[in-house]
Amino acid sequence: MTTLYFVRHAHSTYTADEWTRPLSERGAGDVPHITNILSKEAIELVVSSPYNRAIQTVQGIADQIGTEVLLIDDLRERTLTTEPAENFTVAMTRVWEDPTFAWEGGESNVVAQKRGVRAIQALLDQYEGKRIAIGTHGNIMVLMLNYFDDKYGYTFWKELDMPDIYKVTFDQHELVNVEKLWDRQGVV
Repeated sequence: MTTLYFVRHAHSTYTADEWTRPLSERGAGDVPHITNILSKEAIELVVSSPYNRAIQTVQGIADQIGTEVLLIDDLRERTLTTEPAENFTVAMTRVWEDPTFAWEGGESNVVAQKRGVRAIQALLDQYEGKRIAIGTHGNIMVLMLNYFDDKYGYTFWKELDMPDIYKVTFDQHELVNVEKLWDRQGVV
């Protein structure tokens, strides 16, 4: 069995630059709680989206186990549109209603999911039997989970916390179990 810990980044301070957007004060305050939860899980490898907020969210566990955060470009958040959406909720609803639809300059669910799943399958192949923390984002995380089980969709995405942690167990490429490890108090 391989266990992936999908760690949705903590709260961030909005900037238009996806790459450098940092955690907010609240988000940075959640990192020790995230690290504490993950420290009980015998994490062996830490990977992340290349976006700063995702890296910052899992940096604590990487430091604790004495490893670098391995950056994987395909784990970055889906590009919804090149310009900020006038109505984010409407924009998100549209791409979930039609998985092949993409806004100007954005990725459809199908395209983003394919990219994210490619990264997950590579991790499952290369690190079979390991416990891997993954610094990720809400939408791409749900798209990846949705590939393995379609009960993870738009409604699930809307109910995510920021941060959030899901322990996801695989037998090779087959999803076996998904368990939530986070709530606002820090543990489930």
